[in-house]
Amino acid sequence: MAVVYFVYRSIKEKANLKVRLQLNDKNKQFEASTQIHTSKTYWNIDRKKKRNLSASLKNENIEINKKLDSLQSFILKKYEKELPQPTEKNWLKNTVAKYYTPTEENKKQSELITDAIQYIIDNADTRKNSKGSLGLSKSRINSYISLKNILIEYQKNERFLIKDVNIKFAKDFLKYLLQTKGYQISYATKKIADLKTVCFDAETNGIPVHFQLKKIDSTKPTNNNIIYLNEAELKQIEKTELPTEALNNAKKWLLLGCNIGQRGSDLLNINESNFVNRNGLDVIELKQKKTDKFVTIPVLETTKAILETGLPYKISIQKFNKQIKEVCRIAKIDNVIKGSIIKVIENEKGKKENRKIEGNYKKWKLIGSHVCRRSFASNLYGTLPTPLIMSITAHSTEKMLLNYIGKQGLDYAQQIADFYTLQAQKQQKESNLTVVKRASNEN
Repeated sequence: MAVVYFVYRSIKEKANLKVRLQLNDKNKQFEASTQIHTSKTYWNIDRKKKRNLSASLKNENIEINKKLDSLQSFILKKYEKELPQPTEKNWLKNTVAKYYTPTEENKKQSELITDAIQYIIDNADTRKNSKGSLGLSKSRINSYISLKNILIEYQKNERFLIKDVNIKFAKDFLKYLLQTKGYQISYATKKIADLKTVCFDAETNGIPVHFQLKKIDSTKPTNNNIIYLNEAELKQIEKTELPTEALNNAKKWLLLGCNIGQRGSDLLNINESNFVNRNGLDVIELKQKKTDKFVTIPVLETTKAILETGLPYKISIQKFNKQIKEVCRIAKIDNVIKGSIIKVIENEKGKKENRKIEGNYKKWKLIGSHVCRRSFASNLYGTLPTPLIMSITAHSTEKMLLNYIGKQGLDYAQQIADFYTLQAQKQQKESNLTVVKRASNEN
């Protein structure tokens, strides 16, 4: 982790501070001059004693700290974005120069929130993405376009600035998303997170932000409505006879997906080339589209049984989602559960748009490609060690996996209780064996 700190190196009574960027290796650091002018007297005062400063020095302390915080934030964000090598000796000097003399491009960037969003959209092809490469995905760009359109509706005749985004603004906007627009909590909080990203990006380009920005809560809510097919339901689907070849093909994809735990986009692209033998073990190897992670999945006997007559033929994700609903309807996966389905509604402007509507529905109506990965993880949780499940689903942390399948503290408690019950049963069995052995010796 890189650390920024400031030093007073002049022998003069007043001078500009130096700034250093210390890398993980203590022998590797960048240094540059700043335009933060202060006195040696002020700088040498013990930080803990600065609460007792004179009025003039107190004012200087406030101004200096503002300048230090702003420059430090700018440097760290640039560092995280550009990740310069220690050999780039002039990187910090150039970065500080950009801070004090913004480029023409940055000068032109507006302080309006909607303009800052458009700036990200316009430069999407050169932005770093979550995979570490350049270029935002189409879905990510669409997410920013959606945010901009919603904000245009929200602000009406006003023109909100980046620095307007504080805790109150975020709460009011969240209320609008939930109550006026009728969005689900997960979607609304995602929009708040996107808005924060826009503001942080603008700050990197020299646009002032509100000091409360970092305190705005955009935590993703706990996933309560987990839709998955349990083992009994999968058996029910497997035994169901279907009227068409297309539905039988979709059924095979569904059973395979629930058996290998991959997203629909990765599942439907599996072909013969993904099946390989490594050290005598048959496996499926693939690179996940969303994460760019490589996963290796063992071909178990259940997988071989599903593929006994060969791989299903390729279909689009849209057809898959539609056909597996019909498969589950025919298989009578129809217990009523809570969930959300997409409905076409009319918004306040009379335009039709798709919206997820929560309610109680027959389970088959809620089935989509997402059910494959969730069914795999949910059915194996507590049976297969969690790290092994994560190696196949490619969740980065156990917390992410547990949220994904809706496991809470009670589930941990149940696992611990089951463990101790099993240990007690083993001890009882060993005790009985000992008694029998002693009895036979006495005879």
